[in-house]
Amino acid sequence: MKTSRFTDSQIMAILKHAEGGSPVPELCREHGISNATFYKWRRKFGGMDASLMACMKSWRTRIVASTKCMPRRA
Repeated sequence: MKTSRFTDSQIMAILKHAEGGSPVPELCREHGISNATFYKWRRKFGGMDASLMACMKSWRTRIVASTKCMPRRA
């Protein structure tokens, strides 16, 4: 899976700017992202703070690690 060019804190900062009233197309141009990416981030991370995002990320890595250990079905 492709890794993001942006850290979680950078994504949160971009979303906070938008909540503050900055126009979305202008933010997307500034940061070099598409409108679709912005709205995907907003759907996924909207309403979260940094601690909740870190918790979700650690949960996701534990899920991935546990599925790698499981034997595959034939």
